[in-house]
Order: sequence, then C-alpha cells, then structure tokens
Amino acid sequence: VMAYAVPYLRLRAFGMLPALLSSCGFAAYNGMLNTVTPLKVTLTTNLINMILDPLFIFGIGRGASSTPSSLMLSSLQTGFGAAGAAAATSVSEIVSSLIYVRLLIRRKLVQLKRLLKPPSLKALIPLIQGGLAILLRQATLNVAFVCAARRAQALDPSGVSAAAYGITMQIYSLGVVAHLGIQATAASMVSSARATGGDSAGRETADRIFGYGCLLGMVLAVGQYFLLPTITPLFSPLPEVIEAVKGPAAISSFIHLVNGLVFAGEGTLLGLGAFKDLAIITAMGVLCMISCLISPLGKSLNGILLSLAAFNLFQGLAVTLHHVRVSPLRRKGFRGR
Repeated sequence: VMAYAVPYLRLRAFGMLPALLSSCGFAAYNGMLNTVTPLKVTLTTNLINMILDPLFIFGIGRGASSTPSSLMLSSLQTGFGAAGAAAATSVSEIVSSLIYVRLLIRRKLVQLKRLLKPPSLKALIPLIQGGLAILLRQATLNVAFVCAARRAQALDPSGVSAAAYGITMQIYSLGVVAHLGIQATAASMVSSARATGGDSAGRETADRIFGYGCLLGMVLAVGQYFLLPTITPLFSPLPEVIEAVKGPAAISSFIHLVNGLVFAGEGTLLGLGAFKDLAIITAMGVLCMISCLISPLGKSLNGILLSLAAFNLFQGLAVTLHHVRVSPLRRKGFRGR
C-alpha cells in the first residue's frame, strides 16, 4: 500500500496551494451571489482532469526514440500508474487557481502587488478567529473518517470489506455533492438576505433552504437506493465486492434523508458566521461516531455505516435545534427557558 500511497501523496501535494486559491475564488463569487462562474470553472477543470487521468496513469506511449531523454519524459511515456490520478488532479487545481486569479483581477477584486504583501495583524485577527474554528472542525471530521476507513480495512485480510467501503463512500459522495450545493447556497443567501432585510428576511431564506434540503434528501435517498443495482457494477466487476456493497450502500442511501437538514443547517451557520457553534456541534457529532466505531457496532461494515448515520443524525438534530432555539434567526418566544 505504501508503495502506491507515497508517490500519490507527493504528486497530490503540488495541488494544495492552488486548491486554496481556488477555494478563495469560489467563495468570492458565492459571496457576490454568482454561482454560474464557479460552475463554469469547475466544469472546465473537471474536463481537464478527465482528459489527463488516462494520459498520466497509462502514459502517452513511446515516441520515435526508444531512449527517453529525461526521467520526466520517460514517466509521461510509460505513465505514473496510480499516482497519475494525483498528478492529473494537481494540474487541474493549478489551472483552476490561475483562472480564478485572472477573473478576480479583471473584476478588480484582487491586485497582484497586494497578493505578495503580508497582511497586517489587525486584518488577520478576524480571519484567524473564524478560520481556527473551521480548521478544528475539519480536523475532527478528518479524524472521524480516517478512523472509519481504518476499521473497514481491518475487517478482513482479503480486502473485500475495504473495497466495499470505498465503493459505498464513492456512491454516497455523489449525493453529497448535491447537498454541498445547498450548503453553499445557504451560506451566501442567508447572509445576503439578513444584510438587506434583517433577521426576518434571513430567517425566511433559511427556512426555505431547510425545506429544499429536506426535499433534495428524499429524492437522493430514493434515487440512490433504487439505482444501486445499476451503479454498483460500474465500480467493480467482482461478485463478492458487489455483494458486500449492498448493505452499506443501502444504509448510506437513507443517510441522505438526514443530510437535507445537516447541510442546510451548516450552510446557515456559515452564513451567520457562527463558526464556533458549528465547530462544537461537529466535535460532538464526531464523538458520537467514534463511540459507535469503538463499540461492537464498529466490527462490521454495516455497523460502520450506521456509525456514520449516527453522526449525521446528531448533526441534523443539532443544527435544526440551533436554528429554532439558539440562532439569531430564531422566532420570538423560541428562546430556551
């Protein structure tokens, strides 16, 4: 595993800084309520990634000369193997960051000379305060999902459970992409509505997004469940892996029912700037998930997915409770007594 993982991570590391720049550009356009431009950039860079994947993984073939002129040329000719996927992703991230920087410069939102100038401590303090909470939240999420992946890989030496877990999470992530759209919409629209129309307008916007999130969750849950027999063979031709995916993938389908609340609520908290509250809720949800993983529930693949379901259920209930009882957008009279 290490022989594949180390080269993959090394090549993937080249995309870290560009990915950060792309995230800033994405957030800037969402803040302007412009979701079309990020969509175009994402489609472009994903297309580049799709084209480069087979070229970097399998190579472009040898040219007229049988002796490569350099190590890089040799690698391009023969392919990087599994690490080629990381190289393709890093290249697409670099292209994405360059596109965003160019677009932001054209809109006069970014100046190159200021990009190279260190910001003042006064300007950094609010970013550090908000960013630290988000960083801690993401770190706890990473810990939880690494623990889940490790438990899945240790279930059997054949690797069937690990493969089934990986496929299940890939299928599940297809729906999560749609939920992330709800989250981004809530983060931008709630803050915008509140700024222009006050708490009442922000609350109405958030309520609508909660409703749309729940509707999306129901559609994704039913759609994924009934499409599993068609989708699963696309990821693996092995009968034992396909059989092992059935139970966990069915559980992950119905997690989308709760995700409608989770992502709408998280987006609303982001729009309100309630980063600390979101980090606390996430940390408590992660504790719930890890408690399930270290219990007998974590000794089966279905149990691992039920642990994930417990995490999402806690998150959904917590963000909904925060919205109606704690949030600045709560209705009068709903303050806890």
